[in-house]
Amino acid sequence: MSLFKNIFSKDKKETLDKGLEKSKTSFFGKLGKAVAGKSKVDDEVLDNLEEVLVTSDVGVNTTLKIIERIEVRVSRDKYMGTDELNTILREEIAGLLSETNSGEDTEIAVPKDKKPYVIMVVGVNGVGKTTTIGKLAHKFKASGLKVVLGAADTFRAAAIDQLEVWAKRVDVPIVKQKMGSDPASVAFDTLNSAVAENADVVLVDTAGRLHNKVNLMNELSKVKRVMQKVVPDAPHEVLLVLDGSTGQNAFEQAKQFTKATEVSSLAVTKLDGTAKGGVVIGISDQFQIPVKYIGVGEGIEDLQVFNKYEFVDSFFKYE
Repeated sequence: MSLFKNIFSKDKKETLDKGLEKSKTSFFGKLGKAVAGKSKVDDEVLDNLEEVLVTSDVGVNTTLKIIERIEVRVSRDKYMGTDELNTILREEIAGLLSETNSGEDTEIAVPKDKKPYVIMVVGVNGVGKTTTIGKLAHKFKASGLKVVLGAADTFRAAAIDQLEVWAKRVDVPIVKQKMGSDPASVAFDTLNSAVAENADVVLVDTAGRLHNKVNLMNELSKVKRVMQKVVPDAPHEVLLVLDGSTGQNAFEQAKQFTKATEVSSLAVTKLDGTAKGGVVIGISDQFQIPVKYIGVGEGIEDLQVFNKYEFVDSFFKYE
């Protein structure tokens, strides 16, 4: 099918295949049971398939859209064998995701007319936020861009220490203050430093708390306002990091954060350690916010630019 092109490097595609192994194995195990003893796609098979997709964390709304698309094909074709179901799923899910204006990229990039390009990173503690920032810094630097990190998650000493470890590992400058400092003050210093150093990209870590949405909203709003004193249109991107291994809980976090601040992009992490990879399909479809990055391993290169066609190809590739 024309939607599936060889647009990733071989190594990158192999990493993606490996990272989705648990999700794939779980999905095909369920799919095998759903069509056992059936040679034709009928209502019973479609009901079973609906259950498989929901229990694979694709999400109810997205699952219903996929089933509707397959029903149209079943009614159009006089006979559709269950052996064709895998190919049809790949095509229909790729078709569904092609209706969203995201997930087309294969390489990391930032707009050339924004310098420094400021990314504010949000997400609850434990989702891999700081690690994602470190890996992004590595990717940006490897593509020839000058990067500055800002440790504005000042409520946890571990967050500052962890980001400092990444800054040393990637060999990029970090701006920090002591634990308990005003996050907005750290963001202000970070942007001043980035402007002075003629940096291309700024990654600002922020506090990962969601126990009180009002406090979070006020804090993030203040960080934004203070940033704009240095770079008037900052932040250019608000990246929400979600833990893919939490499945439907990632949906809930996305809902809560999008209410608290204007999230403009998503990173879904820890997909290699879970069978809940289907959540990426649901999140891509349900939120009008692009999934830009996915984490498919612990290595520094294992944060990938999300491409929906390659993702669907890897997820539904049955060998």
